[in-house]
Amino acid sequence: MEAAEAQRKIIHLDMDAFYASVEQRDNPVLRGQPVAVGGSRQRGVVAAASYEARQFGVRSAMPSVVAQRKCPHLVFVKPRFEVYKEVSRQVRAIFAEYTPLIEPVSLDEAYLDVTHNLKQMASATRIAEQIRAKIFEQTQLTASAGVSYNKFLAKLASDYQKPNGLFVIKPHEGLGFVEPLKVGDFHGIGPVTAARLNQLGIFTGADLRQQSEQWLRQHFGKAGSYYYAIARAIDHRPVVADRVRKSVGSENTFEQDLTEYEELVASLQPSIDEVWEYCQRTEVLGRTVTLKVKYADFQLITRSRTSFALISSQALLERITLELLAALLPMPKGVRLLGVSLSNLDNTDELVGRQLVLEL
Repeated sequence: MEAAEAQRKIIHLDMDAFYASVEQRDNPVLRGQPVAVGGSRQRGVVAAASYEARQFGVRSAMPSVVAQRKCPHLVFVKPRFEVYKEVSRQVRAIFAEYTPLIEPVSLDEAYLDVTHNLKQMASATRIAEQIRAKIFEQTQLTASAGVSYNKFLAKLASDYQKPNGLFVIKPHEGLGFVEPLKVGDFHGIGPVTAARLNQLGIFTGADLRQQSEQWLRQHFGKAGSYYYAIARAIDHRPVVADRVRKSVGSENTFEQDLTEYEELVASLQPSIDEVWEYCQRTEVLGRTVTLKVKYADFQLITRSRTSFALISSQALLERITLELLAALLPMPKGVRLLGVSLSNLDNTDELVGRQLVLEL
């Protein structure tokens, strides 16, 4: 292990069953019950599942009908994203007491670099303990933490003793921790890649470490270099604070397939409203509008248009979106999902003194 890497002190914090735990906290009737946050409709999807539901095999991103089949007494709760965002802000404020180097991954998890921390504490483990205690004190929710010398290992560690756990992988323990792990348990290796590795006779971290970087790149492209490194418990990625968001989008899946233009337009409007609300709240505008369409047979297509000037009004965002939709008419088959996103983002703070040009 390289000395520079060993000097880093990284914490990965992950709230336990976040959405479901918030619902159980706020509604005592739900405590101890298998809870799924999401829609119970035929085409609904589970956004989060309580640990009681997970015991039945219910998982996030699972179709609601499948979840109901696995757990007939599953309780569905509609998501309250504004509440989750507020709790996330509370948790983020606790992080900020210890370090400015906070890299949010989502509302419920983040990486913290506490190598040089605001409390001048030598022990990253002690910092993780204090943060978890403060989170529980202020929100009545639990969080799991992983502590190590790089992001890859910290992420693995936070999963190791969930829920409400704390696990530490010290510099001299990294390689030994990775060797016996199944490749499917490696963060950054999904089910499809794990299956390919298994087909090639690679089942564990030790098997993966036997392969050369050239061989891995030959089979997996640029990702092969990442696999080569993590098999050796190496991860040079820094914790990047205030990551720049590359796009903002919203989409809806419909209970019944849509075909008529008026229905499609009406169904797109909430997504357009949500994207523009984000732009107003964050003072971020974009240049590229993308329309996403998923047909009844699950064929997925996208259509995009990039404007020379920033899209500076909701009316313009709506006009471009509907023009992209109109170009697809008549629809060759029913539509089960529509979405819109805005990319090529630019913070309007940087636009002071520059005139926003509206396309006419």
